[in-house]
Amino acid sequence: MKRYLILFLITFQGLMAQVQFEARVSKNSLGINERLRIDFIMNVDGDNFEQPSFEGFKMVAGPSQQISQSWINGRSSFQKIYSYILQPERKGVVTIKQAAIEFNGQVYKTNPIKVTVTNAVAQERDPNDRPPGSGNELLTLVAEISKTNPYLNEPITAVYKLYFNNIGVTGFKELAKPKYNDFWNQNIDIKQLAIEEGNFQGQKCYYVILKKTILYPQKSGKLTIEPLSLDIGVQLPTNRRDMFGQMIITEDNKVVSAGAKTINVRPLPESTKPEGFTGAVGRLNFTVTPSKTTLKNGEGLDLIVSAQGTGNMKLFTLPKPVVPNALEMYDPVHDEQVTTSLSGMSGRITDKYTIVPQYRGKYAIKPMQFSYFDLSSGTYKTITSKEIMIDVMDGPTPAEANPGASASKNAVAKADQFKNIKSRTALIPIEKKDFYDSNLYLGLLFAPFIIIPIIILARKKKEAMDSDVTGNRIRMNNKLAKKYLSQAKKHLNNKEPFYIALEKAMHNFLKAKLHIETSEMSKDNIRELLLSRNANPETVQNFIALTENCEFARYAPASSASIQQDYDKAVLIISELEKQIV
Repeated sequence: MKRYLILFLITFQGLMAQVQFEARVSKNSLGINERLRIDFIMNVDGDNFEQPSFEGFKMVAGPSQQISQSWINGRSSFQKIYSYILQPERKGVVTIKQAAIEFNGQVYKTNPIKVTVTNAVAQERDPNDRPPGSGNELLTLVAEISKTNPYLNEPITAVYKLYFNNIGVTGFKELAKPKYNDFWNQNIDIKQLAIEEGNFQGQKCYYVILKKTILYPQKSGKLTIEPLSLDIGVQLPTNRRDMFGQMIITEDNKVVSAGAKTINVRPLPESTKPEGFTGAVGRLNFTVTPSKTTLKNGEGLDLIVSAQGTGNMKLFTLPKPVVPNALEMYDPVHDEQVTTSLSGMSGRITDKYTIVPQYRGKYAIKPMQFSYFDLSSGTYKTITSKEIMIDVMDGPTPAEANPGASASKNAVAKADQFKNIKSRTALIPIEKKDFYDSNLYLGLLFAPFIIIPIIILARKKKEAMDSDVTGNRIRMNNKLAKKYLSQAKKHLNNKEPFYIALEKAMHNFLKAKLHIETSEMSKDNIRELLLSRNANPETVQNFIALTENCEFARYAPASSASIQQDYDKAVLIISELEKQIV
């Protein structure tokens, strides 16, 4: 009897014990190239364990389960642990949601845990945690910068190479893209990855060029290029062999990072900077060419102002010609024929002005000056165009035009003499109609029979629209797209607000048409969804290219003509996608 009483008391004590269920992480802050261990610990044998979704993480290993139970001084202690190894997929603050168990009919949940994921950090390999292999495997990602102390707007290149040896590479994906804040940048297309032989720190190995980027610094001082981080699938040899004597290969994932790079950008000399310098850097030539110099009455000419050579072709503006008042000059048409390679931008940019003379005579277009900073000599150079004489053969002269102007003034003066005479009269009837049987009376009489059904229909329609959550979200995104597109048009002369509004307009257009959220707007996902909706591949590529351009265009100088072109391009692309998406 005493033994049964002791067992009852022990069982009752276990049932009355407080249930503890918590989550613990190995660290609250880690680099994107590090791994995180999370343990879900309970002091009871809970059922129906539900793991969280681990959004923002990739599950590398788990779950592993551990159970321990002990008796100390007649009291029992129980512990069960579910463990996972996680790899972060993005930077920022990531929340690990609640896990849940059931015990005695009740549900217990852990508290959410916030983990801060930072840039990739240098890691020291634990000798006790070395993966299978011969020990001389090489796998490293390097960012090779062509120059670390360039001038402002001098081109530099960033080439990302993956070096490897005694290891197989099965594929890779980007965990963190490099960010080029305060740089104008453009990726150079690599049509096909090629394995080449090379040397890394005195060791012969193989390497693959994964990414090439041309950069133009837009600000002097110390600028940082954030690192590229990759999750790479690898094959490692083990020390075991199969029944045929072949080495057994094991597959794993490795995270590598190129590391952050600091660029010390030198400012252009201020003391010798010429007047009217607009930021051109490189080796350039400048020309001003009229389409004709002799004109007849009513004819016009095209004045072509152009710069050609190598340099930051898209990042400066050409000087504007100064013409006499007798020549009417229209806004220019801007044209860029520029190619971008690892050596930088080269080609030709042109502003074409249409000029129409108003009177007969000879008129001079003053010489124009164009200055640029020559990188080879480290000095400013100025090119001056020749004076251009325009000879208008016939047509009115300024003296002949004045009498007509005075005659029009006299006509206006005579017209002012009659301005006090009213041209319209308001007639008031002598006999007034009674209210009864009037149009107003009849309208008020029958108005309720018309208004009440309209109110009922409008109310039902509003209730249906309020219950249509998806439709409301689509309509709201459509309104936002039109709103931000309208804002972009208002800011055509203000670069940064223009590109912010344009980017928001294009994002909200996608939300409305593809029914997606901001978190789903990756480049690959957008391309896949648009193509699945029968969108033209070329239009899709133009859309993605323009959204990427909106980000770096905020930091790069841009002329009003290029901003207008981006706006027109956005309107055209959205219009085409409206027709193509089904």
